Amino acid sequence: MSKTSIEARTAPLVRRAVSGPAMGARWSAVVFVGEGFDIDALARALAAEVEAVEEEASNWRPDSAVERLNRAPIGEWLTLPPGLVTVLEAALTISDLSGGAFDIGVGDLVRAHGFGGGTRVPDAGGIAALAGRPRFAALKALQLDVTGCRARRLAPLTIDLAGIAKGHGVDRMAEVVRRFGIASFLVGIDGEMRAGGRKPDGRPWAIGQEKPDRAARALAGMVELTEAAIATSGDYRHVREIAGRTVSHTMDPRTGAPLGGDLAQVTVVAPSAMAADAWATALMVVGMEAGEALARRLGLSTILVTRSGVTRANLAEAGECPVEPARDRPARPSPVAPGGSVL
Repeated sequence: MSKTSIEARTAPLVRRAVSGPAMGARWSAVVFVGEGFDIDALARALAAEVEAVEEEASNWRPDSAVERLNRAPIGEWLTLPPGLVTVLEAALTISDLSGGAFDIGVGDLVRAHGFGGGTRVPDAGGIAALAGRPRFAALKALQLDVTGCRARRLAPLTIDLAGIAKGHGVDRMAEVVRRFGIASFLVGIDGEMRAGGRKPDGRPWAIGQEKPDRAARALAGMVELTEAAIATSGDYRHVREIAGRTVSHTMDPRTGAPLGGDLAQVTVVAPSAMAADAWATALMVVGMEAGEALARRLGLSTILVTRSGVTRANLAEAGECPVEPARDRPARPSPVAPGGSVL
């Protein structure tokens, strides 16, 4: 072996960072690459992938695929991009496993309270009309044909993907980075992050854990990641004042109202950012005790923080857990979750 080839193999990797706008926030990527690596090409590819996810799953774009599904006639099949079908299938799976705590069929509630796509002004009349909405809305009213990449609504339903789309976008970013042959990376959109490998010095990636404080931004600690994803959901950033009361952007599908439980923040570490994103929302809904029990049952790694500051952490290795969609689900109405109490 020549001296030149040995030097090429042992040349140190350098840290490069790129970022851009995404989903009302920012996407970012930190990679370790060779000295001559074309970082601009990677940035363009990442920006294009994030744009593709927004075209599929954004509730802020009237022409996105999910908004076309929201407007499609009841009972009419609509062909969808494969990426959106992946998101919808994962969402229904997590809705089923969470007893309906995660429900992408809350779009009407989100919009009535002044969040999500459309108006940003709370609608008191709309809120009152939706107070008695049925539980398990998406599980009952959304039908998927995974093989045929199509879906249809079986009843009036407004799909909102705010609790899962960013995580899916992060996973798509990770795929792009890997296609460029990069093994050591950290990609993210807003607070959803995914780490590939370790840093060249062997250390894991360190992710700052924010304190759930509406008045200021401060770190509560750090979480180390290696080949895993992390997402955090909380009630302290996106809020509205309605009738003199501060309400969260996260809806409780069980009550048809904004969250009012004991949790202020949930962080989930999982194999994929999409799963971490959705489960962080689901656990916020079910609360501390039930959320901790559900996380243990499913093998989720979590940090749960109550409004009073009580913190319970269970950050085991982020291995396999039953949160990814089953690829062989046939074309049929989505299963209705069994009756009984919600976890």
